[in-house]
Amino acid sequence: MGKPTGFKEYNRELPGKQPVEQRLKHYNEFVEKFSDEKLNQQSARCMNCGVPFCHNGCPLGNVIPEFNDAVYKKNWKEAYDILSSTNNFPEFTGRICPAPCETACVLGINQPAITIEEIEKHIIEIAFEKGFVTPRKPNLRSGKKVAVIGSGPAGLAAAAQLNYAGHSVTVFERDDAPGGLLRYGIPDFKLEKWVIDRRVAVMEEEGVVFKCHANVGVNVSINDLLREYNAIVLAGGSTVPRNLNVPGRELNGVHFAMDFLKQNNKRVTGKDFLANAEIESNILDKEVKASGKNVVVIGGGDTGSDCVGTSNRHGAKSVTQFELLPKPPSERNDHMPWPSYPMLLKTTTSHEEGCDRKWAVATKEFIGDGNGNLKALRIVDLEWKIVDSRPASFVEVSGSEREIPCELALLAMGFLHPQQTGLLSDLGIDLDERGNVKATEKEYRTNISKVFAAGDMRRGQSLVVWAISEGRECARKVDEFLNNNNFSILETKDAILQFF
Repeated sequence: MGKPTGFKEYNRELPGKQPVEQRLKHYNEFVEKFSDEKLNQQSARCMNCGVPFCHNGCPLGNVIPEFNDAVYKKNWKEAYDILSSTNNFPEFTGRICPAPCETACVLGINQPAITIEEIEKHIIEIAFEKGFVTPRKPNLRSGKKVAVIGSGPAGLAAAAQLNYAGHSVTVFERDDAPGGLLRYGIPDFKLEKWVIDRRVAVMEEEGVVFKCHANVGVNVSINDLLREYNAIVLAGGSTVPRNLNVPGRELNGVHFAMDFLKQNNKRVTGKDFLANAEIESNILDKEVKASGKNVVVIGGGDTGSDCVGTSNRHGAKSVTQFELLPKPPSERNDHMPWPSYPMLLKTTTSHEEGCDRKWAVATKEFIGDGNGNLKALRIVDLEWKIVDSRPASFVEVSGSEREIPCELALLAMGFLHPQQTGLLSDLGIDLDERGNVKATEKEYRTNISKVFAAGDMRRGQSLVVWAISEGRECARKVDEFLNNNNFSILETKDAILQFF
């Protein structure tokens, strides 16, 4: 490495953030950039360890020590080439990934891990600034056509890879613009949408065709696609949210988190969020805002955190977040050994902006005001039985039942499986025991020979970085299929790691 003693000389640092009182006034990203000196120091902390476990921690197999070394030496083109060899969209993962690579960092055994995610984001932004990111057009077209249904991270990755392999790729998106969850699930203050537009523009120059307002199974015939295309990739995501079926669920003021977030993302970009609702089929038919309301977010994950940050920007009267599970530890224990991904207490920037967080709480009832509107929640504390340092079962705490004021409840409890009616049922796709599209990780092929599946639609609700990995691996299998199972020019992440 450029500085073998760097990890001994420098401490882990993260870029500064705009003060809370300022960033609550807008929806723009608020994390500042490293100075050249700080970026150099943070990359110098990489140890060049004998076995870089960060490779295994990253679902994409990013070649992290090598790009850290290039950053330290300010070889920006080399750093970009190494990073882009495994990751199609580091501008996404550098902003919103929970960085499992960092939890597997060898330095993290007894010191704070390398700031891998921030270094990754800086590499790609510097690459765009310096003009290294240019359209990567195939030299020869195969004459084969592939339809990718869904333009989230899995669909985009599959489309990019298949286009690199020389196939003609068309992406079908039911919404008004590409991006899927990236565009209409993740708030702008974490991922501004020009970042997506910039990447889509590059892909269009490379030859990928995007068709929006194209809801396959609604206004686009799946039978037409089966006739016209040599292969189809299903990348529609896991879109059916987990519900909370307790008394009062029907009250005005109880909404799924993703409906709330999607509507706000459209509002931020100045779009009519009710337009094209019939085609998109996943739009609330009325405006929902948190302004002046007591907001309760039910669910302690990242989607819940996004609801917290959005509600605070609306000017909510109060914001409370419930989690069914007990409060997690702040440090690893014997049941979360390095380099496994630990379930630790996570405080996000949205939590920093104002939120009353409560753990081991269950919602028993949504209470109305007599006119069909939500006015309160009936909740109860839970006592968990812990087995091997993990919550196993719970009982309600006697005498803890109570009511709290609430005019807006947002259900952020995760997703069950993809939408099964329409496209999947029309195709006759086999589903697994969890309700996802049944397609093995080895082949990514469904029970229909020319139809493949990738991302959350196949593996279930997961991370953006996993979706990109799925899209890349699925594209390789589609390429093999189109080449009569003889070969694929698309490399596996293992092959890339061996090269480095």
